[in-house]
Amino acid sequence: MSNENKTIHEFDFNLICEFFSNMKRQGPGSPEVTLKALGFVDNLTEQSRVADLGCGTGGQTMTLAQHTRGKITGLDLFPDFINIFNRNARRLGLQDRVKGIVGSMDNLPFQHGELDLIWSEGAIYNIGFERGLNEWRKYLKTGGYIAVTESSWFTDERPVEINNFWMNAYPEIDTIPHQIAKIHEAGYLPVATFVLPENCWTEHYFAPKVAVQEMFLDKYAGNKTVEEFVRLQYHEEELYRKYKKFYGYVFFIAKKIE
Repeated sequence: MSNENKTIHEFDFNLICEFFSNMKRQGPGSPEVTLKALGFVDNLTEQSRVADLGCGTGGQTMTLAQHTRGKITGLDLFPDFINIFNRNARRLGLQDRVKGIVGSMDNLPFQHGELDLIWSEGAIYNIGFERGLNEWRKYLKTGGYIAVTESSWFTDERPVEINNFWMNAYPEIDTIPHQIAKIHEAGYLPVATFVLPENCWTEHYFAPKVAVQEMFLDKYAGNKTVEEFVRLQYHEEELYRKYKKFYGYVFFIAKKIE
C-alpha cells in the first residue's frame, strides 16, 4: 500500500499515541476558536456538567475550564493522553473541577440527561458524525448543547486527488448544509456554524508538528514504519495547503430542544 493511500488508522495505536502525546493539540483548532464556540453556549453554572469527548491531552479542555464554571470530564481512549490531561489540570490548579478518564465514545459512562454540554473537537469522526449526534443526545439535558468540529466539504465538486484521499480516510465527510440537516434530523436546534480559520491548521497544528516529526525520526532512526507514519503527516499537510479552499474543519453548535 502506498503512503498516499494509507490512513492514520492503519498504524499501531501506541505509535499514534506517542507521536501526538508530544503535541498540545491533536488536531486543528485554537484557544480563540474554542472560546468563539463557547460564546454560543448559554446558562452554564457551577452545577453544570460538561464532557469533552475525545479530549486528547486536553488543550481545548483547559481553555474551556478557564472560562466556564461547573465540572468537566475529559474522555479519551488513550491512557497516556489522559495521564497528560490530568497532569495539565493539576498544573493549572483545575483538578477539583476537571478530570480525565479513559473510555470509549460508543460506551459513555454518563447517565441519561446528565450533561449540560458535550464538547468534541476533531474527534467525533471516530464514531461518525451522524452516529455521534444521535447516540450522544440522550446524555444531554433538554436545553443542553453539543459543540463539535468536523471535517467538511466547502464545495459540491472538488479535485479527484483530494476527493479520493478523504473518501479513503473518512467517507462520511459531507458538505456544510448536509451536516446541518443531520443536526436538525437528530433532534437539535442548530445554533451556530463557522469554518475554522486557516491558522488553526498552519500555526496551531502543522507548525508544532515539525519538531515532533524530527524528534520521532531521530528517536526511531531506520524504522520504516515510523518513516512512513511521518511521511503521512507531511502528505496531509501538503494536501491541505494545495486544496484548502475545498475542505476544512467546521464548528457546529446545537441545542437539544426536547
